[in-house]
Amino acid sequence: MKIYTKTGDKGTTSLIGGTRLSKAHVRIDAYGTVDELNSYIGMLRDQPVNEKRRDLLKEIQDRLFTMGSHLASESDQKKKILPDLTEADIVLLENEMDQIDSQLPPLRAFVLPGGHPSVSFGHIARTVCRRAERAVIHLQQGEEVESVVIRYLNRLSDYLFMLCRMMTYELQIEEVTWQPRVSPKK
Repeated sequence: MKIYTKTGDKGTTSLIGGTRLSKAHVRIDAYGTVDELNSYIGMLRDQPVNEKRRDLLKEIQDRLFTMGSHLASESDQKKKILPDLTEADIVLLENEMDQIDSQLPPLRAFVLPGGHPSVSFGHIARTVCRRAERAVIHLQQGEEVESVVIRYLNRLSDYLFMLCRMMTYELQIEEVTWQPRVSPKK
């Protein structure tokens, strides 16, 4: 089977189930953004600082792929056997954040993204995760979306923020905090 089908040459693609939609449709945007996020998680997984987190990051990628299959499926196809995304997946992220939080100094200011390429990749993943969440919520305004999908994305962006803080700590670099400029009143 060839990788190219030419069926998308007119700007449409098909859902699992066969329905064709415009590639600009909100559903395609939602699962396309989840796919983009998955690529950034792969980049994070490949960072040497994340060696001990590779299995967890792969698990997150697996869950994102699962999420993509749900978002790319018509409602009647979801009744068929699709991989599952469960509350336990959310709890895993929460437990990981609690573990990270117990090792870091308290956060006392807003943190600016950056300081090291690995940390910057993490912040890019975090912001793409937030965009994916917004796209899925937009989709939910017109179509049914499982609530676990939105909750997972919300928790994942929090996890990615904590992961950035942990990478900063492990790389022994200083967190760059936001120092707002306030002009004197006249």
